[in-house]
Amino acid sequence: MTDQTAIPRFAVGVDVGGTFTDVFFLDEARGRIDIAKVPSTRGDQATGFIEGLRSRAEPKQIATVVHGTTVGTNALLERKGARTGIITTRGFRDVLEMRRRDRPSTWGLWGQFMPVVPRDLRLEVGERVLADGSIRQAVDPAEVKRVAQDLLARGAEAVAIVFVNAYANPENERIALAALKEVWPNAYVTASSDILPEIREFERTSTAALNAYLQPPVGSYLRKLESRLQGDGFGGQLLIVQSNGGVMSVDSAASRPVRTALSGPAAGVIACQHIAVAAGFPNVVTCDMGGTSFDVSLIAGGEPAMSAQTAIDFGMVVRAPMIEITTIGAGGGSIAWIDRGGILQIGPESAGSDPGPVAYGLGNDRPTVTDANVVMGRIDAERPIGGKLKRLDVEAAREAIRKHIAEPLGLDVMAAAEAIIKVANSRMAGAIRLVSIERGHNPRDFAAMPFGGGGSLHVGALIKEVGLASALVPRFPGVTSALGCVIADMRHDFVRTVNKTLDDTDPAILDAAIGEAAVEGTRLLDQAGIAFEGRSITVELDMSYLGQTHTVAVPLPGDFTQPVKLTREIIKAAFESAYAAAFGRVLEKIGIRVLNLRVAAIGRRKKFDLGLLAPPKEGSVEAAKRTTRQVWLDGAWHEAGIYRRLELPLGAVIPGPAILEQPDTTILIEPDLVGEVDGFGNLVVKRKSA
Repeated sequence: MTDQTAIPRFAVGVDVGGTFTDVFFLDEARGRIDIAKVPSTRGDQATGFIEGLRSRAEPKQIATVVHGTTVGTNALLERKGARTGIITTRGFRDVLEMRRRDRPSTWGLWGQFMPVVPRDLRLEVGERVLADGSIRQAVDPAEVKRVAQDLLARGAEAVAIVFVNAYANPENERIALAALKEVWPNAYVTASSDILPEIREFERTSTAALNAYLQPPVGSYLRKLESRLQGDGFGGQLLIVQSNGGVMSVDSAASRPVRTALSGPAAGVIACQHIAVAAGFPNVVTCDMGGTSFDVSLIAGGEPAMSAQTAIDFGMVVRAPMIEITTIGAGGGSIAWIDRGGILQIGPESAGSDPGPVAYGLGNDRPTVTDANVVMGRIDAERPIGGKLKRLDVEAAREAIRKHIAEPLGLDVMAAAEAIIKVANSRMAGAIRLVSIERGHNPRDFAAMPFGGGGSLHVGALIKEVGLASALVPRFPGVTSALGCVIADMRHDFVRTVNKTLDDTDPAILDAAIGEAAVEGTRLLDQAGIAFEGRSITVELDMSYLGQTHTVAVPLPGDFTQPVKLTREIIKAAFESAYAAAFGRVLEKIGIRVLNLRVAAIGRRKKFDLGLLAPPKEGSVEAAKRTTRQVWLDGAWHEAGIYRRLELPLGAVIPGPAILEQPDTTILIEPDLVGEVDGFGNLVVKRKSA
């Protein structure tokens, strides 16, 4: 008789955040889903990861685990990567420090910046490739080995090779890499032409250096995690989410960890895209509020906004295709404080999960956004999410707000708690405006889509402050990023610098380059061993008018899984269409420049039936109502109905004030709003009809 517990049947998504580890279990064959939310383990993310898996299934029952990780992000933000060296062209030692001649504070005379690779670990060798790709001076392998030995003697654990103009011809970098591997004691080596064969030496230097900087912490974490999973009986496949919203193998993630810099938030955006489009909301602003940060992204016309590069922190630029995400320090654990001018501030410092908000009773005495929500009755102190605590200490939270906020500002405790929430809401609204209004989008055309543990408590305020049409609260907001891990496609990106005018660009050379990238992308997809529903090759160019500094992304039409013969006319028409969409008009009688060619090979993984998230068809609002509670709203106490959200039936209408509770989050419907349950279990929140 077959042992049913030994049959792999689960696909599992795991998102490890600073406060909680979120797990989404999909058993599509049986038409079942489940979720888990366990405390993250600071300093050992693998422990919380394993605990989350074991909370609902045996590892041997799991076929695939897809992981959104913050190990790389945290290592960059906390400057806890490896001691890293750079080997570069003579005369270019300080590119990483000069950056783009910017500074942390635009206004003012002071501003310090320390690159992740200090100057004594940035060493030079003789070599030179010209901008046209010709080699003026070949690199000497013996000199590379001497410099590498010098770096090892200075304590370097990882190294990046960055030669000027290697994007035009990587031969010198390849020779140097081969020489380096003969003396370097580990696999933590990076060549800039492998990571980013693209013009712009600072961005290429920064991306390559950060990749090397992350290889030891990310690589060791992933290998340790993989080993512990296998030791626990897991025999399936472990995949890692990239910042571009796709997934890759552990080997790829270990060698190119810089591509995981926004891994977890990207998975959440992918989930929101899938859910929102199915629910009839092609335009949404995703709002991921965790314990430490608030991440915002825009989905317009059913497609997430993409960016060619991002700055993880000042001076730490990563240039790689990724979902465009704006992050601010306004999570549930963000600390409220009074600055020297007597102004109330929120974050960026966070209490995280350990010790956590004051109400956790684990040693913190400074109030957080969560503490304010607890004091205002928006979070039930007797039913905290995550399973970490049995109850929350309301009085301790009140005392912290009184001491640190109320008394310095001359307010009573409730007014001070509300002020904390209003400042947090204002900061979050500012982030939403940045990705919507400032990019030319009308907020009335968009719905907020809150997820993360805390986003649903603030959605009403965001609708009103920004002027959004509505909000779409997914079925399981607290584990949306983990859900996104389960449905993310596999994706591999390639870039090649062209740097010619359109008139001088040979379309046949572009065709050949696209073909090479398509072959390599197909090889990597085949290597993954995943059954894809379909595959696609997408192509876009970075283009501009002559004299312009910034480029626009120009998608090229056609199915590039088969050879496509490009012409200058096709390229020009695509550029003018993209330029007009971005700026409202095209420019006449000005030459056009083609800077970079970008190719993406995408393997589309099967998406699970969102009908599995559907609410019960039977039941009633009255049966789902648990009790009532006093909640502080707009300067006064209100009697709010308290509902078990997951028991609300299809079509249920919940007028505010009301609070909907579920294991992974709490949803607040303010007095002038109303929520309705749709066919996918989402809660659509709108203003009440006049």
